[in-house]
Amino acid sequence: MAHIENGRQSFDTMSIRTISSSRMDDESSLGSDSEINGFTSDRQTDKYGFIGGAQQTDGSAQDLPPQVLRQREVKWLDMLSHWDKWMIKRFNKVRLRCQKGIPPALRGRAWLYLSGGKVKKEQNHGKFQELDSQPGDPKWVDVIEKDLHRQFPFHEMFVSRGGHGQQDLFRVLKAYTLYRPEEGYCQAQAPIAAVLLMHMPAEDAFWGLVQICEKYLPGYYSPGLEAIQLDGEILFALLRRVSPLAYRHLEKHKIDPILYMTEWFMCAFSRTLPWASVLRVWDMFLCDGVKIIFRVGLVLLKCMLGTREKLKAYQGQYETMELLRAIEPRYMQEGFLVREILEVPVTARDVERENYTQLKRWKKNRGELNFKSPPRLHGARIIMLAEPPRRQDLQQNPTIILDVPEPAPQLKKGKEEKKSMKKRRSIKKSLPILNIPNPYSLPSDPPPPPASDPPAPPPVIIETPETLPQTVPETVPETVPENVPETVPETVPETVPETVPENVPETVPENTVPETETDPLQHQEAPPTDVPPAKETPLQRSTQSLSSTDQDTYL
Repeated sequence: MAHIENGRQSFDTMSIRTISSSRMDDESSLGSDSEINGFTSDRQTDKYGFIGGAQQTDGSAQDLPPQVLRQREVKWLDMLSHWDKWMIKRFNKVRLRCQKGIPPALRGRAWLYLSGGKVKKEQNHGKFQELDSQPGDPKWVDVIEKDLHRQFPFHEMFVSRGGHGQQDLFRVLKAYTLYRPEEGYCQAQAPIAAVLLMHMPAEDAFWGLVQICEKYLPGYYSPGLEAIQLDGEILFALLRRVSPLAYRHLEKHKIDPILYMTEWFMCAFSRTLPWASVLRVWDMFLCDGVKIIFRVGLVLLKCMLGTREKLKAYQGQYETMELLRAIEPRYMQEGFLVREILEVPVTARDVERENYTQLKRWKKNRGELNFKSPPRLHGARIIMLAEPPRRQDLQQNPTIILDVPEPAPQLKKGKEEKKSMKKRRSIKKSLPILNIPNPYSLPSDPPPPPASDPPAPPPVIIETPETLPQTVPETVPETVPENVPETVPETVPETVPETVPENVPETVPENTVPETETDPLQHQEAPPTDVPPAKETPLQRSTQSLSSTDQDTYL
């Protein structure tokens, strides 16, 4: 049979088609817990894992574009890699990204970091395994086993009796009773642990539950439930500021806050809102603390009881309570609810100020609290500053390890690179300047030093007529002057003197080739013609007048 729950149509579990009991016994042949419990493939599962019930999404909500989702994932990965710096220096940016919504792929990891469960886990390494191996108190074990099937029965993780979801839930709750034996177990802890298990392993969920019970909602699950009653009075006092009309209506009909806000606060709205809204509320709750829970309660009360038209339709106490049990879906829609939460003018200081006032009134009317809970910490940043983590506590443990060879060490940027650049510049500046010898040197100039770089040209070999090659080099001019002897004497001195005698003329005709090449640059430019010719000696005049054969005899 279908009935209305929180403004949505839900179905009774008895009306859903089941499979035979013999098939249920063979759990090894079935893949998921939903199949084990009797849900067959004709039941569609939404993106959050719900097979039915009031919290199943109909798919009408539009998802973020993949490009936007990938960008947010990259930003969150960067934050998680440098978590301590972001929390201390740029916490406002972390808060803004939590308000936009944590990417689903990183939500479990982000929740563990925000709540401080990551640090708690690293500082108590092996504690959960130790508690898990113990049998537990039989009194709490029996109560926990009775509550397992009541937690999100339409979710595929917890739909099977004895499935992996219920087994992990039992392990987490039993471990907490051993971790805090003075508190024991409270039924409202089960949905909190179940929400955490949907996003993280059992050990992480245990430490997340510890942080919520000790830092975010201290005293909520202790015997007597005094802390939740005190927060109910705080909510009612804050409602007077946010919606005076709703406050007067509830005060007129003497509706105590404990009647409608207990499940809201103790379960952190996990059993009240649509699942998309639950996740967005938890993103902000684990970032900013309990003030988000107060804001959500104030928004629902204001929307349901904040207008005179609605108050006329619900005049009595019974009608008002029925109205608050079946909140209209439009007020719980994700986008609307998040916008309204951010606009409520309630801060952590307002909560603490009202907490002091209500605690003073409590002591005056009822006496001292029976269970003194630790002080409440408002948000992830306060929790981190209260217990500063070590750097190794925040390191992310990889789930997949690959053997990749280490890359070659690279030069560090900074001072070392600047020093190497300066060295390179100094080497460039200190390079020797090449002295190019003057091809038209004067007799008084010193002889040019032997060139080392570039390499010196090969020495000129003067060949005899017998070994003279038939081809003429390209550098030899086509016209040979008359005064150059046709044949080279048989006896040639091995060395050519470096100094030129004074009686040798300083100018060389353009169409003549010197016997020795000192530098290839001599052929690039013509010698200057403005130098006056020197006087010929008698020896030169006598050699020029002789024939070639006479010269051989003369020399």
